[in-house]
Amino acid sequence: MNRNALRVESETVDSRALHGDKETHCFIVYVGGEAFGLAVDCVQTIFQIEAVTPVPLGPQEIVGLVNLRGKIVTAVSLRRRLQMPDAQPAKSALAIGMEYRGENFALIVDEVGDVIFLNPQTQIALPPHLDQHRAKLTEAVYRLDQGILSMLNVGCLFDFQRRV
Repeated sequence: MNRNALRVESETVDSRALHGDKETHCFIVYVGGEAFGLAVDCVQTIFQIEAVTPVPLGPQEIVGLVNLRGKIVTAVSLRRRLQMPDAQPAKSALAIGMEYRGENFALIVDEVGDVIFLNPQTQIALPPHLDQHRAKLTEAVYRLDQGILSMLNVGCLFDFQRRV
């Protein structure tokens, strides 16, 4: 999906005030040519991975451990989590630093786009054709001018006890 195709339905400030609805701020991340949303308040940093230490016998989605400013962080491949084939080696990959339940993670993505604002009025029900695995990783779906955007559920992304 083209980044320019992700324009959010425009709405005036007066209209937002009239509705009293709160917008959701999200980063657009790209994996395998598809766009996904990540809530801005979940993102701590965006960085380039320099080296990865593999974790033997770990879940396939865990690429390994990386050093982020002196902290050991678990690197998770969003591609693998979404059951997409690997495209690039984890070394020198782009990652998003996040924290979940007191643990630090590096979510490996292909590209990071802009921060956008999502109007709650553009939220739609999960499409019935959405893959069941992806539906479990999706918190909400929003209609944009040129398609739909799935907001990722951070809790499900990093909860390896509960298999999706």
